Amino acid sequence: MTTATTTDTSTNSGQQVSPRGRQREAQQPVTQQERSAANRLRTTMAAVRLAFTWLGVRKTLAPEQRTTAARAFHADRELLSASKLILDTKNPAYRAVAAVRSEASTYWRTVTLPFPEAGIRLLPQSSLSAFASTMQTYRERLQGAARELAAQYDTIKSEAQRRLGTLFNASDYPSTLDGLFDLEVSYPTIEPPQYLVALNPEVFRQEQARVRERFESAVELAEQAFATELQRLTAHLAERLTGLHDGQPKVFRDSAVENLREFFERFRRLNIRSSPELDALVEQAQQTITGIEPQTLRDSNRLRQMVARDFEQIQAAVGDLLVDRPRRNILRRGGVGGAA
Repeated sequence: MTTATTTDTSTNSGQQVSPRGRQREAQQPVTQQERSAANRLRTTMAAVRLAFTWLGVRKTLAPEQRTTAARAFHADRELLSASKLILDTKNPAYRAVAAVRSEASTYWRTVTLPFPEAGIRLLPQSSLSAFASTMQTYRERLQGAARELAAQYDTIKSEAQRRLGTLFNASDYPSTLDGLFDLEVSYPTIEPPQYLVALNPEVFRQEQARVRERFESAVELAEQAFATELQRLTAHLAERLTGLHDGQPKVFRDSAVENLREFFERFRRLNIRSSPELDALVEQAQQTITGIEPQTLRDSNRLRQMVARDFEQIQAAVGDLLVDRPRRNILRRGGVGGAA
C-alpha cells in the first residue's frame, strides 16, 4: 500500500530570470515602491498551505518482474525502470476524486499570490473567512467522492487483477480507502517568533531581515506572474484575431475574452501596486476589450484588426517589461510556491 501526504507546490512555470536581469540584479537596490509593496504584503496577507493525503496508484515492479520485462527486450534489468497502475485512473469514480483535487488546487492558486517558500502562498486576510469556507466545501466534496470510490473499490480491484495478470499483487492494495483521500489547509507562521527578542536579539534581527527579503521576493514573483499571464492572454487573443485558416478568419472561443476579464478581476483584487508600468498595461488591455463581446469581434473584421493591433503592442510592451525588470536572487528553501 502506498499513501502520500503531498503539498501542492506548483512551480513558477515560465518565471525565469533574464540574462540582462542577472547582470543587473547584484547592483539593483530594492526601490521604495517595492519596499512599500513588500510591507503591504507582510501586513495584509496570511500565509496558507494546501496539502493532500492521496493513495498512490503507481507501483514500481518487483525485481523479478523487472527481470522478466528486461529479458523480453534483451536489456539489463539494472538499467530498466518499470511501474504499474494499481487502479484505473480513467475510472469515473477515481476521476471524480481527482477532479475535486484539481479544482481545489486551482482555486487556491487563483485567490492567492506566490511566496518563495515551497507550498506556501499569500492570501488576503480580508478573504480568509470566504477561503476557509470554500476549502471546507471542497473537503466535503472530496470526502463524498472518496466514499463513492470506496463503494466501487472491490469491483475496481477485481478489474485491476484481470488486467494486470501476473503483475497483480494483493498486498499493493489497502483493505479500506478510509482516510486515504483528504485535503488539509493550514496557516503557517512566517514571522520570526517574539521569544527570540529576549533569547537572542541578533538572531531575531537576522530572521527579520530574512523574512523581509522573502516578502520583497514575493513582490517580484507576483509582478512576474501577472506580467507573464497578461502577455500569454493578449498574445493568444491577438493570434486568434489575425490571419486566416483555410481562407477563413481563425476561430476563437468566447473563453479567450472571458479569461482576460477574469484576469482583470483577479489583478484588481490581488494587485499590490508595486509596478506603475504593469498597472498601466493592464489598464490599457482592459480598456481595449471593454464593451466588446466575442460575437462582435467575429462579425467585424475591422474591429478584429484594431483589437489585435492593440494587443500585439501590449504584448510587446509586457515583454520589454519582463526583460528590463531588474532581478534579485530569490531565497529558496526546497522550491517555490506556484505562480499566480
